[in-house]
Amino acid sequence: MFNQLGVIGCGLMGGSFALALKKAGLVKRVVGYSKSPSTTETARRLGVIDVAAESALLAVSGSDIVLLAVPVAATESTLRAVRHLVDPKVLFMDVGSTKCDVVAAARRALGKQHLPAFVPAHPIAGKESAGVQHADAALYQGRQVILTPLAETHAPLVQKATDVWSALGAQVLKMTPENHDQAFAAVSHLPHLLAFAYFQAVASQPAGRDFLSLAGPGFRDFTRIAASDPAVWRDILMANKTEVLLQSRLFRQALDALEAMMQGGDAAALEARIRLISEARGNWHMNAPRGASRKDS
Repeated sequence: MFNQLGVIGCGLMGGSFALALKKAGLVKRVVGYSKSPSTTETARRLGVIDVAAESALLAVSGSDIVLLAVPVAATESTLRAVRHLVDPKVLFMDVGSTKCDVVAAARRALGKQHLPAFVPAHPIAGKESAGVQHADAALYQGRQVILTPLAETHAPLVQKATDVWSALGAQVLKMTPENHDQAFAAVSHLPHLLAFAYFQAVASQPAGRDFLSLAGPGFRDFTRIAASDPAVWRDILMANKTEVLLQSRLFRQALDALEAMMQGGDAAALEARIRLISEARGNWHMNAPRGASRKDS
């Protein structure tokens, strides 16, 4: 049980964490701060937070657990604003979708003295609709949460972070920041980039409006993430651009191979390639243990 949660960034992710802790009976009081006072007031009015703080520092003051739910580009300035309250008695976590840049920002902002209190985290959860009005206490249930602790991270806090996320129904994994960014460039960041580009390619055609009026569930499902928050995804794509561009090149190679079969009129090769892909996708299951397939679950 925590006495007080300090939430910096009362949006979807921070708000959902607050609601989840409350529902699980893990916190007595939630103090929240957002850059926009109207967001903080909405969070208070909806019961997501109990007290609206006027600054990030006031949200941290008196808290024994703190969640930074700010854009990754704001990590360093946020940590600098609160760093004299950062110590191993308080669990500090973030929810950023990239980790190498967050870790680098934490090193610059916190230095050797305060860095051990910071446990970088990335919950693999969200919605295409941002904002505290969409906060959901069940958002993290059944989802993976990646922790990327550093050599300097205080070990009891890593365990405490693991216990907190597990209590919210999440499956906790640990990896290095580098491995995290490589993996999520492939399975999250590139898919968003493709969805943005694909929707634009269709919508910007002279007949794009007519095409969109005929689109069905397949188009809806494929492009759902193209409605994601622009500022958030600007930051993610720029922060992890090296890995995303590498994955983009690999995607182009796979697409080029399929196009070559079409251009060459090789229907048999095209069908064989699609069958292999279809079978691999059919055996994939979200959140399955590594090496497991749909048949294993």
